[in-house]
Amino acid sequence: MAKVSVIGAGSWGTALSLLLFGNGHDVTLWSIMEQEVEMLKEKREHLSKLPGVKLPEEMKITTDLEGSIRGADLLVLAVPSPFTRSTAHAMAPYVKEGQIIVNVAKGIEEETLMTLTDIIEEEIPACRAAVLSGPSHAEEVGRGLPTTVVAGARDRETAEFIQNIFMNQVFRVYTSPDMLGIELGGALKNVIALAAGIADGLGYGDNTKAALITRGIAEMSRLGLAMGGRMETFNGLSGIGDLIVTCASVHSRNRKAGYLMGQGKTMKEAMDEVKMVVEGVYSAKAAVALARKYRIEIPIIEQVNAVLFEDKPAREAVNELMLRDKKIENPLLPWD
Repeated sequence: MAKVSVIGAGSWGTALSLLLFGNGHDVTLWSIMEQEVEMLKEKREHLSKLPGVKLPEEMKITTDLEGSIRGADLLVLAVPSPFTRSTAHAMAPYVKEGQIIVNVAKGIEEETLMTLTDIIEEEIPACRAAVLSGPSHAEEVGRGLPTTVVAGARDRETAEFIQNIFMNQVFRVYTSPDMLGIELGGALKNVIALAAGIADGLGYGDNTKAALITRGIAEMSRLGLAMGGRMETFNGLSGIGDLIVTCASVHSRNRKAGYLMGQGKTMKEAMDEVKMVVEGVYSAKAAVALARKYRIEIPIIEQVNAVLFEDKPAREAVNELMLRDKKIENPLLPWD
Protein backbone atom coordinates (compact mmCIF):
# COMPACT_ATOMS: atom_id res chain seq x y z
CA MET A 1 0.00 0.00 0.00
CA ALA A 2 1.24 3.48 -0.89
CA LYS A 3 0.30 6.87 0.52
CA VAL A 4 -1.10 8.89 -2.39
CA SER A 5 -2.44 12.45 -2.45
CA VAL A 6 -4.53 13.72 -5.36
CA ILE A 7 -4.15 17.48 -5.69
CA GLY A 8 -7.32 18.74 -7.36
CA ALA A 9 -10.86 17.50 -6.77
CA GLY A 10 -12.45 18.08 -10.15
CA SER A 11 -13.97 15.25 -12.15
CA TRP A 12 -10.60 13.69 -13.08
CA GLY A 13 -9.03 14.04 -9.66
CA THR A 14 -12.12 12.60 -8.02
CA ALA A 15 -12.26 9.63 -10.40
CA LEU A 16 -8.57 8.87 -9.94
CA SER A 17 -8.81 9.11 -6.15
CA LEU A 18 -11.56 6.47 -6.24
CA LEU A 19 -9.46 4.26 -8.54
CA LEU A 20 -6.42 4.55 -6.28
CA PHE A 21 -8.46 3.88 -3.14
CA GLY A 22 -9.87 0.77 -4.81
CA ASN A 23 -6.30 -0.36 -5.48
CA GLY A 24 -5.75 -0.46 -1.71
CA HIS A 25 -3.79 2.77 -1.28
CA ASP A 26 -4.09 5.35 1.49
CA VAL A 27 -5.64 8.22 -0.50
CA THR A 28 -6.11 11.89 0.34
CA LEU A 29 -8.10 14.14 -2.01
CA TRP A 30 -7.26 17.86 -1.82
CA SER A 31 -9.12 20.92 -3.06
CA ILE A 32 -8.39 24.61 -2.60
CA MET A 33 -12.13 25.29 -2.32
CA GLU A 34 -13.61 24.86 1.15
CA GLN A 35 -17.12 24.61 -0.26
CA GLU A 36 -16.10 21.78 -2.58
CA VAL A 37 -14.46 19.87 0.24
CA GLU A 38 -17.51 20.25 2.48
CA MET A 39 -19.77 19.01 -0.34
CA LEU A 40 -17.53 15.98 -0.96
CA LYS A 41 -17.35 15.15 2.75
CA GLU A 42 -21.09 15.45 3.25
CA LYS A 43 -22.39 13.91 0.02
CA ARG A 44 -19.39 11.62 -0.74
CA GLU A 45 -20.02 12.56 -4.36
CA HIS A 46 -19.05 15.41 -6.69
CA LEU A 47 -22.57 16.52 -7.49
CA SER A 48 -21.74 18.84 -10.40
CA LYS A 49 -18.69 17.26 -12.01
CA LEU A 50 -19.04 13.51 -11.38
CA PRO A 51 -22.61 12.77 -10.29
CA GLY A 52 -23.45 9.21 -9.34
CA VAL A 53 -19.87 8.24 -8.44
CA LYS A 54 -19.69 7.62 -4.69
CA LEU A 55 -16.55 8.11 -2.62
CA PRO A 56 -15.93 5.77 0.34
CA GLU A 57 -16.25 7.18 3.84
CA GLU A 58 -12.68 6.15 4.64
CA MET A 59 -11.16 8.41 1.96
CA LYS A 60 -9.67 11.61 3.39
CA ILE A 61 -10.77 14.90 1.79
CA THR A 62 -9.08 18.15 2.83
CA THR A 63 -8.01 21.73 2.09
CA ASP A 64 -4.73 21.20 3.97
CA LEU A 65 -2.11 21.30 1.21
CA GLU A 66 0.92 20.83 3.45
CA GLY A 67 -0.67 17.87 5.22
CA SER A 68 -1.55 16.28 1.88
CA ILE A 69 2.01 16.51 0.61
CA ARG A 70 4.06 15.58 3.68
CA GLY A 71 4.94 11.90 3.68
CA ALA A 72 3.12 11.03 0.44
CA ASP A 73 4.76 8.39 -1.74
CA LEU A 74 3.08 9.86 -4.82
CA LEU A 75 1.45 13.21 -5.59
CA VAL A 76 -1.11 13.26 -8.41
CA LEU A 77 -1.46 16.80 -9.78
CA ALA A 78 -5.00 16.95 -11.19
CA VAL A 79 -5.83 20.66 -11.34
CA PRO A 80 -6.90 22.12 -14.73
CA SER A 81 -3.92 23.15 -16.88
CA PRO A 82 -4.33 26.95 -16.39
CA PHE A 83 -3.79 26.41 -12.64
CA THR A 84 -0.80 24.07 -12.86
CA ARG A 85 1.83 26.74 -12.26
CA SER A 86 0.08 28.45 -9.34
CA THR A 87 -0.66 25.12 -7.67
CA ALA A 88 2.89 23.84 -8.17
CA HIS A 89 4.22 27.09 -6.73
CA ALA A 90 2.06 26.63 -3.64
CA MET A 91 3.18 23.00 -3.29
CA ALA A 92 6.91 23.68 -3.62
CA PRO A 93 7.76 24.46 0.03
CA TYR A 94 6.39 21.11 1.19
CA VAL A 95 7.78 18.75 -1.49
CA LYS A 96 10.76 16.69 -0.39
CA GLU A 97 13.76 15.85 -2.54
CA GLY A 98 12.88 13.12 -5.06
CA GLN A 99 9.15 13.09 -4.31
CA ILE A 100 7.23 11.94 -7.39
CA ILE A 101 4.59 14.22 -8.90
CA VAL A 102 2.57 12.79 -11.78
CA ASN A 103 0.70 15.34 -13.86
CA VAL A 104 -2.67 14.18 -15.21
CA ALA A 105 -3.86 17.45 -16.81
CA LYS A 106 -3.40 18.30 -20.50
CA GLY A 107 -2.22 21.62 -21.84
CA ILE A 108 0.53 24.02 -22.91
CA GLU A 109 1.15 27.28 -21.08
CA GLU A 110 0.31 30.12 -23.45
CA GLU A 111 2.78 32.67 -22.10
CA THR A 112 5.86 30.41 -21.97
CA LEU A 113 4.94 27.57 -24.41
CA MET A 114 6.03 25.12 -21.70
CA THR A 115 4.49 21.70 -21.13
CA LEU A 116 2.93 21.06 -17.75
CA THR A 117 5.71 18.79 -16.50
CA ASP A 118 8.24 21.45 -17.52
CA ILE A 119 6.29 23.92 -15.37
CA ILE A 120 6.26 21.49 -12.45
CA GLU A 121 10.01 20.94 -12.71
CA GLU A 122 10.63 24.71 -12.88
CA GLU A 123 8.45 25.46 -9.85
CA ILE A 124 9.47 22.37 -7.82
CA PRO A 125 13.10 21.49 -8.71
CA ALA A 126 13.22 18.95 -5.89
CA CYS A 127 10.58 16.66 -7.38
CA ARG A 128 10.61 13.88 -9.95
CA ALA A 129 7.96 14.90 -12.49
CA ALA A 130 6.03 12.43 -14.62
CA VAL A 131 2.86 12.33 -16.72
CA LEU A 132 -0.14 10.03 -17.02
CA SER A 133 -2.29 10.44 -20.13
CA GLY A 134 -4.43 8.67 -22.71
CA PRO A 135 -8.07 8.15 -23.75
CA SER A 136 -9.60 8.31 -20.29
CA HIS A 137 -12.77 10.24 -19.53
CA ALA A 138 -13.39 10.66 -15.79
CA GLU A 139 -17.04 9.66 -16.20
CA GLU A 140 -15.98 6.18 -17.36
CA VAL A 141 -13.00 5.69 -15.05
CA GLY A 142 -15.22 6.64 -12.11
CA ARG A 143 -17.64 3.86 -13.11
CA GLY A 144 -14.86 1.28 -13.46
CA LEU A 145 -15.08 0.88 -17.25
CA PRO A 146 -12.00 -0.60 -18.97
CA THR A 147 -9.45 2.12 -19.76
CA THR A 148 -5.86 2.16 -20.98
CA VAL A 149 -3.32 4.97 -20.48
CA VAL A 150 0.43 5.57 -20.64
CA ALA A 151 2.78 6.76 -17.87
CA GLY A 152 5.76 8.80 -19.02
CA ALA A 153 8.85 9.57 -16.95
CA ARG A 154 12.50 10.40 -17.46
CA ASP A 155 13.59 7.08 -15.95
CA ARG A 156 12.12 3.60 -16.11
CA GLU A 157 11.94 3.19 -12.34
CA THR A 158 9.59 6.16 -11.92
CA ALA A 159 7.36 5.12 -14.82
CA GLU A 160 7.07 1.57 -13.47
CA PHE A 161 6.33 2.85 -9.96
CA ILE A 162 3.40 4.88 -11.34
CA GLN A 163 2.30 1.91 -13.44
CA ASN A 164 2.19 -0.31 -10.35
CA ILE A 165 0.28 2.27 -8.28
CA PHE A 166 -2.48 2.83 -10.85
CA MET A 167 -2.86 -0.45 -12.72
CA ASN A 168 -5.68 -2.89 -12.02
CA GLN A 169 -8.00 -5.20 -13.93
CA VAL A 170 -9.93 -2.30 -15.53
CA PHE A 171 -7.20 0.36 -15.71
CA ARG A 172 -4.24 -0.75 -17.79
CA VAL A 173 -1.07 1.37 -17.73
CA TYR A 174 1.77 1.25 -20.25
CA THR A 175 5.11 3.04 -19.74
CA SER A 176 7.11 5.34 -22.02
CA PRO A 177 10.22 7.54 -21.85
CA ASP A 178 8.70 10.11 -24.25
CA MET A 179 7.25 12.60 -21.76
CA LEU A 180 7.30 15.43 -24.32
CA GLY A 181 5.36 13.46 -26.93
CA ILE A 182 2.79 12.32 -24.36
CA GLU A 183 2.18 15.87 -23.15
CA LEU A 184 2.00 17.37 -26.64
CA GLY A 185 -0.45 14.69 -27.75
CA GLY A 186 -2.68 15.34 -24.75
CA ALA A 187 -2.66 19.11 -25.29
CA LEU A 188 -2.96 19.32 -29.08
CA LYS A 189 -5.76 16.76 -29.41
CA ASN A 190 -7.99 19.09 -27.37
CA VAL A 191 -7.68 21.75 -30.07
CA ILE A 192 -8.54 19.25 -32.82
CA ALA A 193 -11.53 18.14 -30.73
CA LEU A 194 -12.80 21.72 -30.75
CA ALA A 195 -12.71 21.53 -34.55
CA ALA A 196 -14.56 18.21 -34.50
CA GLY A 197 -17.22 19.70 -32.26
CA ILE A 198 -17.57 22.74 -34.51
CA ALA A 199 -18.14 20.42 -37.47
CA ASP A 200 -20.80 18.52 -35.52
CA GLY A 201 -22.48 21.77 -34.55
CA LEU A 202 -22.59 22.79 -38.20
CA GLY A 203 -24.37 19.54 -39.01
CA TYR A 204 -21.52 17.89 -40.92
CA GLY A 205 -21.21 14.11 -40.90
CA ASP A 206 -18.95 11.17 -40.20
CA ASN A 207 -16.83 11.84 -43.28
CA THR A 208 -15.94 15.26 -41.91
CA LYS A 209 -15.14 13.85 -38.46
CA ALA A 210 -12.87 11.17 -39.94
CA ALA A 211 -11.05 13.79 -42.02
CA LEU A 212 -10.48 16.03 -39.00
CA ILE A 213 -9.18 13.15 -36.89
CA THR A 214 -6.85 11.89 -39.61
CA ARG A 215 -5.48 15.26 -40.66
CA GLY A 216 -5.44 16.29 -37.01
CA ILE A 217 -3.04 13.53 -36.05
CA ALA A 218 -0.88 14.59 -39.01
CA GLU A 219 -0.69 18.13 -37.60
CA MET A 220 -0.01 16.91 -34.07
CA SER A 221 2.74 14.60 -35.31
CA ARG A 222 4.44 17.20 -37.51
CA LEU A 223 4.69 19.68 -34.68
CA GLY A 224 5.54 17.06 -32.07
CA LEU A 225 8.35 15.55 -34.13
CA ALA A 226 9.82 18.99 -34.80
CA MET A 227 9.89 19.60 -31.05
CA GLY A 228 11.55 16.27 -30.26
CA GLY A 229 8.64 13.91 -29.62
CA ARG A 230 8.48 10.41 -31.09
CA MET A 231 6.19 9.22 -33.88
CA GLU A 232 5.45 6.04 -31.91
CA THR A 233 3.88 8.23 -29.20
CA PHE A 234 1.59 10.08 -31.61
CA ASN A 235 0.51 6.74 -33.07
CA GLY A 236 -0.25 5.48 -29.55
CA LEU A 237 -2.60 6.02 -26.64
CA SER A 238 -1.76 9.65 -25.90
CA GLY A 239 -1.87 10.57 -29.59
CA ILE A 240 -4.37 8.95 -31.93
CA GLY A 241 -6.07 7.11 -29.03
CA ASP A 242 -6.83 10.25 -27.03
CA LEU A 243 -7.68 12.18 -30.21
CA ILE A 244 -10.34 9.66 -31.23
CA VAL A 245 -12.09 9.61 -27.87
CA THR A 246 -11.99 13.39 -27.43
CA CYS A 247 -13.35 14.08 -30.92
CA ALA A 248 -16.15 11.52 -30.65
CA SER A 249 -17.27 11.23 -27.03
CA VAL A 250 -20.33 12.80 -25.43
CA HIS A 251 -18.16 13.25 -22.33
CA SER A 252 -15.66 15.53 -24.11
CA ARG A 253 -15.89 19.12 -22.89
CA ASN A 254 -13.71 20.26 -25.83
CA ARG A 255 -16.00 18.64 -28.38
CA LYS A 256 -19.05 20.05 -26.59
CA ALA A 257 -17.64 23.58 -26.57
CA GLY A 258 -16.85 23.27 -30.27
CA TYR A 259 -20.36 21.96 -30.95
CA LEU A 260 -21.90 24.98 -29.25
CA MET A 261 -19.70 27.33 -31.28
CA GLY A 262 -20.67 25.49 -34.45
CA GLN A 263 -24.26 26.27 -33.53
CA GLY A 264 -23.45 29.96 -33.31
CA LYS A 265 -22.44 30.61 -29.69
CA THR A 266 -19.38 32.66 -28.85
CA MET A 267 -16.38 31.09 -27.16
CA LYS A 268 -17.37 32.62 -23.81
CA GLU A 269 -20.98 31.46 -24.15
CA ALA A 270 -19.80 27.95 -24.99
CA MET A 271 -17.36 27.79 -22.07
CA ASP A 272 -20.00 29.10 -19.68
CA GLU A 273 -22.43 26.40 -20.80
CA VAL A 274 -19.87 23.59 -20.48
CA LYS A 275 -19.21 24.74 -16.88
CA MET A 276 -15.77 23.13 -16.75
CA VAL A 277 -12.36 24.23 -17.97
CA VAL A 278 -12.13 23.71 -21.75
CA GLU A 279 -8.40 23.10 -21.94
CA GLY A 280 -8.20 23.19 -25.74
CA VAL A 281 -9.05 26.90 -25.66
CA TYR A 282 -5.99 27.56 -23.49
CA SER A 283 -3.70 25.40 -25.66
CA ALA A 284 -4.84 26.75 -29.04
CA LYS A 285 -2.82 29.98 -29.06
CA ALA A 286 0.24 28.18 -27.69
CA ALA A 287 0.02 25.58 -30.47
CA VAL A 288 0.01 28.28 -33.16
CA ALA A 289 2.97 30.03 -31.52
CA LEU A 290 4.91 26.74 -31.39
CA ALA A 291 4.09 26.00 -35.03
CA ARG A 292 5.45 29.39 -36.06
CA LYS A 293 8.56 28.87 -33.96
CA TYR A 294 9.26 25.50 -35.59
CA ARG A 295 7.88 26.50 -39.04
CA ILE A 296 5.25 23.78 -39.14
CA GLU A 297 1.92 23.94 -41.00
CA ILE A 298 -1.11 23.31 -38.76
CA PRO A 299 -4.11 24.55 -40.79
CA ILE A 300 -6.83 22.96 -38.64
CA ILE A 301 -5.45 24.44 -35.42
CA GLU A 302 -4.99 27.83 -37.11
CA GLN A 303 -8.63 27.87 -38.21
CA VAL A 304 -9.75 26.90 -34.70
CA ASN A 305 -7.81 29.90 -33.38
CA ALA A 306 -9.52 32.16 -35.91
CA VAL A 307 -12.93 30.95 -34.72
CA LEU A 308 -11.99 31.26 -31.05
CA PHE A 309 -10.20 34.58 -31.00
CA GLU A 310 -10.97 36.42 -34.26
CA ASP A 311 -14.76 35.87 -34.45
CA LYS A 312 -14.37 34.02 -37.74
CA PRO A 313 -17.60 32.23 -38.76
CA ALA A 314 -17.19 28.48 -38.21
CA ARG A 315 -18.59 27.57 -41.64
CA GLU A 316 -16.11 29.90 -43.32
CA ALA A 317 -13.24 28.26 -41.43
CA VAL A 318 -14.28 24.79 -42.63
CA ASN A 319 -14.63 26.05 -46.21
CA GLU A 320 -11.09 27.43 -46.13
CA LEU A 321 -9.75 24.08 -44.97
CA MET A 322 -11.51 22.31 -47.84
CA LEU A 323 -10.31 24.82 -50.46
CA ARG A 324 -6.62 24.82 -49.53
CA ASP A 325 -4.06 24.25 -52.28
CA LYS A 326 -3.83 20.72 -53.66
CA LYS A 327 -1.48 18.50 -51.64
CA ILE A 328 0.15 15.08 -51.64
CA GLU A 329 -1.12 13.15 -48.60
CA ASN A 330 2.32 11.90 -47.61
CA PRO A 331 5.32 13.58 -49.31
CA LEU A 332 7.64 10.82 -48.08
CA LEU A 333 5.98 8.17 -50.26
CA PRO A 334 7.76 7.89 -53.65
CA TRP A 335 6.09 7.38 -57.00
CA ASP A 336 7.20 4.31 -58.99
